[in-house]
Amino acid sequence: MTLRLETDGATAHLLIDRADKRNAFNQAMWLMLPGLVAQAVADPAVRVIVLRAAGDGAFCAGADIGEMMANRDNAEWLAANQAAINAAQYELTRAAKPTIAFIDGDCIGGGCGLALACDIRVATPRARLGITPAKLGLVYPLHDTKLLIDLVGPGQARRILYTGALLDAAEALRIGLVEQLGADAEDLIATIAGNSSFCASGTKQFVRRVLDGQTDDDADTLATFAAAFSGADFHEGASAFLAKRKPQF
Repeated sequence: MTLRLETDGATAHLLIDRADKRNAFNQAMWLMLPGLVAQAVADPAVRVIVLRAAGDGAFCAGADIGEMMANRDNAEWLAANQAAINAAQYELTRAAKPTIAFIDGDCIGGGCGLALACDIRVATPRARLGITPAKLGLVYPLHDTKLLIDLVGPGQARRILYTGALLDAAEALRIGLVEQLGADAEDLIATIAGNSSFCASGTKQFVRRVLDGQTDDDADTLATFAAAFSGADFHEGASAFLAKRKPQF
């Protein structure tokens, strides 16, 4: 299977497994992604979702350009493909649980879009990131362009998109395209999984609202803030703090 979900304790691994095509996403994979994300979100044991390659090759070389070329004159297929990509990116971006992209190897084009849709990006030293529609005569989707601008600002976004250059991991970290360098993401995963899931989901919701343009509280955000004080996580967290012990959420 080219895309699958494997759960290990509190971590759901969303594995990209199409090594013969450098993990390029075809239409079937874009269509599968929202359901797998929903499955991970619905599992009460899962606290963190990690998107990664199943093997040692590329993280993801992008959308399957060969498939696109084969269907370039099929307007119905192209529209369905665009809808599938948009839906997959939207659902991944707004998954209710924390998401991490673990990037080892090339992360290019639509693959970079998948990483952008996650909350946090961890890159190994051999990672390379780039967005290359300028070299293909294409235009990057608006949703993904906004995700890029949210991370690196409009100037760096233009540089990345206009040049189609591949950035090494150190450069990606310097400009804010990734948040952490390392050979693995296990410490980060364990830290997030060990903290309050109520806080994580609420924080993710608030950050997304801010990035989508909201600047003031509304009834929903006020209710989320107030509800925390009567929740089980606050009771456990405050009790642990007073008792000088580690909380067990």
